[in-house]
Amino acid sequence: MAFVDRRLKPLLASVQNLPPPACILETVRILCFFSLALPLLAAGSPQFAEHSIATDLRGGYQVVSADLNGDGKPDLIALGSGMSDLVWYENPTWQRHVLASGFTQLINCAVIPAAPGAIPDILVASGFAQVPAQSPGKVALLRHNADPRGPWTLQEIDQLTTSHRLRIADIDGSGKPVVIDQPLVGPKATPPDFRDQTPMVYYRPGEWKRQFISDGNSGVVHCIYPFDWDGDGRDEILTASFVGIDLFKLGKDGKWTRTELAKGDPSPWPKSGASDVAVGKLGATRFLTSIEPWHGNQVVTYTQKDGQWARHVIDSSFQDGHALLTADLDRDGRDEIVGGFRGRGRSVYIYTADDATGENWTRTTLDDGGMGAASCLAADLNGDGRLDIACIDSTRLKWYENQGASPAATQPK
Repeated sequence: MAFVDRRLKPLLASVQNLPPPACILETVRILCFFSLALPLLAAGSPQFAEHSIATDLRGGYQVVSADLNGDGKPDLIALGSGMSDLVWYENPTWQRHVLASGFTQLINCAVIPAAPGAIPDILVASGFAQVPAQSPGKVALLRHNADPRGPWTLQEIDQLTTSHRLRIADIDGSGKPVVIDQPLVGPKATPPDFRDQTPMVYYRPGEWKRQFISDGNSGVVHCIYPFDWDGDGRDEILTASFVGIDLFKLGKDGKWTRTELAKGDPSPWPKSGASDVAVGKLGATRFLTSIEPWHGNQVVTYTQKDGQWARHVIDSSFQDGHALLTADLDRDGRDEIVGGFRGRGRSVYIYTADDATGENWTRTTLDDGGMGAASCLAADLNGDGRLDIACIDSTRLKWYENQGASPAATQPK
């Protein structure tokens, strides 16, 4: 009913100033419309069935979807900062396999795209700590040895202190993506302010030489989000940091430019800026969403108005917000937002836009208290054409099966 309530209240409020006869007629018209539309609205809301894959993780931090055995099914990599093994779970039985062992402070990995049926390589970052002096920031390449279910070969390619986020991006439109490496902070940063310029670099597969992008951001840079922002076939890099949400673009001249999109939370440093960012669409309308500030309590959307990105706080109940994504879960051409937090009350929510502007959203619960999500993803895990959701927290890996609209909602009474 909250889904309808958010639409109904503004319409009823709008008729209060009409003359009594017109007010009554308009109110009846609105109520009749919603009584007829309610089954259609409910039918568009997918239902999810929860499935547990693992309950014995230590410091679970990132879940990644990729076909690791060439059978066409997306498997799941589970990475935990307290685990010495990097493990993956094979779809559909979710049998556990160890990719490599001997790690300390695993923090992120990225799967390098391969041809269909081929086994991909994986880049992995470990040796992480928030204080640069305590973080070697090891970056290593994992390659399979004929059988992907057996141990993979590990080759260190670089060390960059506080390496924290690894993401795939086609920065030049060549179809040959690179791996972006985003450290959490700059090499001279110290808590709690972490003031220093924070570098961003990339590695080209096969060469594996560090190449500099920029150190235009400062303080904590918690998130990078590759996305073809201007539709030119070349991925730009969105970042979420203490200074806000910014866009980095590689020009045809080989030079990188940085453009500020939004300042994020207006609170004073170090409670300023943004922690995570994602891009979504409502039909043809683009929006941004973020968690603010760093590990913050707010889920925020940004919509364009007069050339500026207007900020809207749609939820301020998070404690230690850490998971954020956009996905069209009901296949209506309008993206939902999935957000999760790790603190007290740990939960994962789905937000559905109430209007075409993306200013107002309705929240529904995906997991109430059973998932302190550090990371979530959307992928069709069972091949039924619907996007499912997978999430990881300190001890658990779960997937939530998208079962489509509730049958009860679609059947005539």
